[in-house]
Amino acid sequence: MLIQTSPTMASYRLIKTQLEHPIYTITLARPEKRNALSPELIAEISSAFDEARHDEDVRVVILTGEGNTFCAGADLEYIQKLSAFSAEENLADSRNLRDLFWKIYTFPKIVIAQVHGAALAGGCGLANVCDVVFASDDSQFGYTETLIGFIPALVSVFLTRKIGEQHARELLLSARKITAEEAYSLGMVNAVVSCPELEATVKSYALTVAKNSPTAVALTKRLLSTISGMGMEAALEYAASMNALARGTDDCKRGIASFLEKK
Repeated sequence: MLIQTSPTMASYRLIKTQLEHPIYTITLARPEKRNALSPELIAEISSAFDEARHDEDVRVVILTGEGNTFCAGADLEYIQKLSAFSAEENLADSRNLRDLFWKIYTFPKIVIAQVHGAALAGGCGLANVCDVVFASDDSQFGYTETLIGFIPALVSVFLTRKIGEQHARELLLSARKITAEEAYSLGMVNAVVSCPELEATVKSYALTVAKNSPTAVALTKRLLSTISGMGMEAALEYAASMNALARGTDDCKRGIASFLEKK
């Protein structure tokens, strides 16, 4: 494997990136602010995902945080300044986070959230737009926006799709914090791992899924993000068209031929 830092890493102040083909790791690096999301941090995360997208040898992106927190949500000092913004400026600012969430959710490669410590509010949303979430057994999740008079607007769209409206309503309205085990029971987390084993477990999983066809992964993610808003009949018709499309890809032809030859 080739281990190197990103060629544009020098331009990043608030994240760290590491390239270890086929894995690209993005680490939020504002530990003194509990990796809180500021406009600059959002822009840097977005840029790093663009780098990973354009590197054909990258198959998996791991998103994690430096220090004892994954991400504590929005930078409250910045949120305080928003009271002086116009309605148009606040909408533009909100759309920046929306665009990042959507970029990660629809990213054509597998994205893994490696969560330790707290993942709160927008930080919990950041984890839950990833394809797979691994959490340390001492991590904590919560949508705490209503505690400070804010609302869990963008995150609610993804959470209701992920765990259903009944559980999402309770979490979003109560603003309570939950353990990794409860997050697992609700379907927010895929696996809970002891803290010392988290990094190695995530890496092992990433190397395993990196063996999958990149074309098939991209098409499957497109399929999943599209059918969730469709009725049953429309979803089945779209799935049939994607099925037909996949059959004609080079990856599918090679994969089937290879399987039959081994058999």
